Amino acid sequence: MLKIVYPNCCGIDVHKTFVVAVIAITDNHNVTQYHRRRFSTFTKGLQSLSKWLELYSCFDVCMESTGKYWIPVFNVLEKSSNVCLAHPKYVKAIKGKKNDKKDAKWIADLFKHDLVANSFIPPLKIRQLRDMFRYRMKLTSILTSEKNRYQNCLTWSNLQIASVVSDVFGKSAQEIIQSVLDNPQVKPDIASMMRKNMKASVETLTNSMDGDLSPEQANKLRIIKSHYDTVTFCQNNLDQMIKELGTEYETQRQLIQSVPGFKNPLTALRVISEVGVDMTKFPTAGHLCSWAGLVPRNDESAG
Repeated sequence: MLKIVYPNCCGIDVHKTFVVAVIAITDNHNVTQYHRRRFSTFTKGLQSLSKWLELYSCFDVCMESTGKYWIPVFNVLEKSSNVCLAHPKYVKAIKGKKNDKKDAKWIADLFKHDLVANSFIPPLKIRQLRDMFRYRMKLTSILTSEKNRYQNCLTWSNLQIASVVSDVFGKSAQEIIQSVLDNPQVKPDIASMMRKNMKASVETLTNSMDGDLSPEQANKLRIIKSHYDTVTFCQNNLDQMIKELGTEYETQRQLIQSVPGFKNPLTALRVISEVGVDMTKFPTAGHLCSWAGLVPRNDESAG
């Protein structure tokens, strides 16, 4: 018989608008009684869930990480309960025997035997930092996409400056492109716009800008550049917010920056946002590497 590790625990099946909670209380004779209730995911409903758990003196809770819907539930229960957040693949019910009520009971049964792998959930401040960094990645992805669209637009008009300069959003390249946008019929005075660090010759740059820019493509370039500038502005504001939020981790940030390859303060803060600052959560360096996704899976069977 499997050992019961949590004689009084709760399994929660999380959905967008409601949660189903099942408390499993096991007596000394290994007989388990189940208490089931459904709660709204509105804050009032989740607070009622917390009080209901306290009524049964149930402080060990397990739920699966369903999309983003688990976050409000976790935020409410974090202070009063020991919450085990499980990956859905570890608590998946048997096929053909699934429904909301059975799912919550199944989670409770697995958890009471300690058969569920707990996910590492850092403190709230770290989670907020991580959320900002992941949003920053989205903005970076948008900027990259807009850069590609900008270059495709230039290629469409056979303006090959992207093949000559390292960055079409550099100062010299932008001045040259802007002069073409302002006066499509007049050839730009490239010599007066070149910076000293530009490797390409005036002749090469002049030839690269010998294209046919239609009014439609010119307007598209302006829109893309406007969007790029707006997203850049938003990202700069986000960077400032991240730095302010990370001030309390100044000592840890400086320690990470002492490692080769982590000179950028934002890079160091991003590491903190993903692994936290409490290394006691990881028994060994190998566990930390595994959490960071640097260790291959091991599914060996029969030698």
